[in-house]
Amino acid sequence: MAADLGCRLGQIEQMIRYACWNSGCTGIVIGVSGGVDSAVAAAFCCRAIGPEKVLGLSLPSAISNPEDCEDAALLCAGLGMEHRIVSIEPMLEGFKTIPDYSPSRYLEGNLMARVRMAVIYYYANRDHRLVCGTSNRSEYMLGYSTKFGDNAADVQPILHLYKDEVYEAARELKIPDPILKKAPSAGLWEGQSDESEIGLSYAEIDAALRALEQHQWLAATTTEEKVLVLVKKSEHKRLSSPNLLAALQRQPGIFPGS
Repeated sequence: MAADLGCRLGQIEQMIRYACWNSGCTGIVIGVSGGVDSAVAAAFCCRAIGPEKVLGLSLPSAISNPEDCEDAALLCAGLGMEHRIVSIEPMLEGFKTIPDYSPSRYLEGNLMARVRMAVIYYYANRDHRLVCGTSNRSEYMLGYSTKFGDNAADVQPILHLYKDEVYEAARELKIPDPILKKAPSAGLWEGQSDESEIGLSYAEIDAALRALEQHQWLAATTTEEKVLVLVKKSEHKRLSSPNLLAALQRQPGIFPGS
């Protein structure tokens, strides 16, 4: 394991502890999908504040692979944290009563992500906990997430880690093999995989992002060009919503003390 990554693992735990202390919360809620990102994030939470203060929620729909919940249960048992399974299917059925409901993979996938986050925040609000996010740097830069869905969180412990670094951390944290060996998937429709949807492997994505960052975001290969297009197209997901308040605050005399 790279020395600087080892240092970052300790820093991640410190960040989580500080976030909990600073908020005065009683613990953390995290969606555990059975994938490597949520597994690593959950492991960090347990190490930072103790597994007894971490709740893992698996939120399957009708098209979810049952093995994902089994892998999530295996993870939580190994970490010593509480695990609950809450089906989101009844909630999705409710949305189908919306006038002019138009089913499509894209719309229903985003809806699933937002419903899951609503459930996670319900438990967080009820129990005065923080919500832990599970986004990694590779997906964050490409915008491979749903606004106010899987990108919503109070603390993001792996947002600075590329996908290959997440796997490196997972091996260090002894994440179960079934999770390490499965193909990454958001589970938004049957048979979906991240790499097939994006059109690039994570190895290609990580290499391209590193090269682009090192060369002032100037693409030198067709892969880098494709990744750069995705980065630019998804910029709105990494910025706060456009508003005039920030501009007004910069004008002298608008607010007290300015």
